[in-house]
Amino acid sequence: MRKIYFLPAALLVGMVACNNADNKSAAGADTTKTATKDTGMAMAPVDSTKAVPDVPPVPAGAKVYFKNLKNGQTVTSPVKVEMGVDGLKLDTAGAIVAGTGHHHLLIDAGDSIPKGTVVPKDSTHLHFGKAQSSAEVKLAPGKHVLTLQFADGIHRSYGSQLATTINVTVK
Repeated sequence: MRKIYFLPAALLVGMVACNNADNKSAAGADTTKTATKDTGMAMAPVDSTKAVPDVPPVPAGAKVYFKNLKNGQTVTSPVKVEMGVDGLKLDTAGAIVAGTGHHHLLIDAGDSIPKGTVVPKDSTHLHFGKAQSSAEVKLAPGKHVLTLQFADGIHRSYGSQLATTINVTVK
C-alpha cells in the first residue's frame, strides 16, 4: 500500500527538482554563490561541499572588446559578434583557473554584472562556456545595448573591469 503513495510523491519531487522553467524569477535573478558548470545547453550544479575560491584577480591591462562591432554601428540580424580578450586566456567553463575565463553577452541587460556574481543564463545573458570567440545573434529591429562580460570558470563575473558596452541599431 505504501508503494502506491510513494510513486506519485517521487514523481512530483522529480518534476519539481528537474524543472528549468524560464520564468523571470528563476532565469534572471540567480545571483547566489552556487557554483555551476556549463554543460553546453544547461548549467549543472558543481559539488557544493568544496570551498569555492575567490574570483581570480584581473591582471593589469587585461580587457575585453568587440572585434568587429563599433559603438553606434547599424547592423542586420543575425548579428555576427566577434569577441576578444587581452591579458587573459580564453578557456572553457568548469574549473577556476587564474588568468582564464570565458565570454558572456548581455543583450539590453545593463553595462556589467557585479564582480563575483554568477552571470544569469537566459535570453538576455548568453553564455559562451565552450571558449567561443564568435557567435551569430538574432536581434529584433531597433536599438540594442550589447555588453561583453568576461567571467571565471564557474560563470562568476570579473565585474566592470572586464566588461565593455556598445550600442547598435538593427535594420
